[in-house]
Amino acid sequence: MREQLDAQARKIDELSRQLSELDESFERRLDERTEAMRGNELQFQQLVAGVADYAIYMLDRNGYVASWNPGAERIKGYTAAEIIGQHFSAFYTDDDREINKPQKALAIAASEGKYEAEAWRVRKDGTRFWASVLIDAIRNKAGDIVGFAKVTRDMTEKRAMQEQLHQSQKMEAIGQLTGGVAHDFNNLLTVILGNLDTISRRMSGTDQRLLRAVDHAMQGAERAATLTRQLLAFARRQPLNPKPTDLNRLVISMGDLLHRMLREDIVVDRQLDKDLWFVEVDTHQLESALLNLAVNARDAMIQGGKLTIETTNLHLAERRGEIPAGDYVLICVTDTGCGMTSEVMERAFDPFFTTKPIGEGTGLGLSQVFGFMRQSGGHVRLHSEAGQGTTVRLYLPRLMGGAPVVDPQPANVAVPAQANETVLVVEDDDDVRTYSADTLRELGYRVLEAHDGTSALKVLEHHPEIRLLFTDVGLPGINGRELVNAARRKRPDLRVLFASGYERSTLMHDGRLDPGVELLTKPFSRSQLASRIRAVLDAPVIPV
Repeated sequence: MREQLDAQARKIDELSRQLSELDESFERRLDERTEAMRGNELQFQQLVAGVADYAIYMLDRNGYVASWNPGAERIKGYTAAEIIGQHFSAFYTDDDREINKPQKALAIAASEGKYEAEAWRVRKDGTRFWASVLIDAIRNKAGDIVGFAKVTRDMTEKRAMQEQLHQSQKMEAIGQLTGGVAHDFNNLLTVILGNLDTISRRMSGTDQRLLRAVDHAMQGAERAATLTRQLLAFARRQPLNPKPTDLNRLVISMGDLLHRMLREDIVVDRQLDKDLWFVEVDTHQLESALLNLAVNARDAMIQGGKLTIETTNLHLAERRGEIPAGDYVLICVTDTGCGMTSEVMERAFDPFFTTKPIGEGTGLGLSQVFGFMRQSGGHVRLHSEAGQGTTVRLYLPRLMGGAPVVDPQPANVAVPAQANETVLVVEDDDDVRTYSADTLRELGYRVLEAHDGTSALKVLEHHPEIRLLFTDVGLPGINGRELVNAARRKRPDLRVLFASGYERSTLMHDGRLDPGVELLTKPFSRSQLASRIRAVLDAPVIPV
């Protein structure tokens, strides 16, 4: 009996020892698991704390902020002490709060497990930023909502880049459309203006009523020609003739013109940098751009005001938006008028967009400025606020080198032909070809005609007396450039004058005509045609 009790006691001791060892092992493993969890939690906290590009924080089930990482402080402007315990609706705009957007976001996250959106949010200082937002619902083991995890990223810069790309693509598409329309109109206007000029020259001076009618028709056609030039400027398809230019001298020379165009209640203030750098620009187009800006300023200052034109040198050490680093001459045109809303500014450069009453504006003024500046290698920026006036900044690249000498441009004079001069006119538009040929015959030239490049080459082959080729650029089949290249291989001495109503890229690169190219833009007058034909015939042959 004693032995049985001793054996039973030994078993009990052994079981106690084993249980003690199990307890120690369990406690040890529990400590290890707890320490691991603490390490994981610390690692997670360190990860969240190290993220500066994202606002990562927790909300309780009612939407009150429960945690705050450094990224949230950087993006939203609040310290943890300022925002923990506050409702997350403080980050929403007033308009979004009025329609209960914060509550709806939590409701969607609770029902669907996640809420994603992009929208405007508000920082502590009241400024807005475009935010990418993610809200995840957090549940306990029973499936009950215990809070929300929220991640916000500032997407303002990316959104601005996307909008800039969209705007550029939209402008390019509209430019292609408007350029094509301008081409067709220029052909029509060449015929209309040319024949009106012929009628005017051949009419007797006795019928004053008929003379006035022709004059009014000419004025209307000239206005239409101006519109097509503005369309081409916007489309960046108007051939430019850039020359080294002193912008101060240009602005001063426009004084009388601005005075006549502006009302007496508008004061013009010129602030010109005396050591201004030279630029290379088409002065006529720049004058048109500045006049368009002055007209817009005049119409915005209904009660009068001040128009300031400022020039200054500007060095950009680093890229500023779409403007690369470098040296620029800056022209600022500022008015004290009614200004623009943000909605109007977004469409300000769109062709045909205008806030003026019907009949008082074409909506092409700023479009012309935009297209011309881009084609000239420059940039334009617009700043305006409703009731605070408008400033338009024109950035033109500095022309490196010393002050250049610019030759004066000859006037357009209808110089007649010399003896035995033959011109080949190549034009696919029958009316334009007929007008051009008749005008040249009237000036004394012997004229041959062709409707496309292939037939023109045959005419050249059979008529070695042809001294000048007057050809449209946009021909069916081989274009005007290809025609000239083929003709010059057999006739290196052949003079060439191109004509075009819409130059894409056949003769033009970087906004200017290729070297050696002589181009007469449509619509052209009798005197312009005569002057350019004579000048090309008298000049030495330059390979195109």
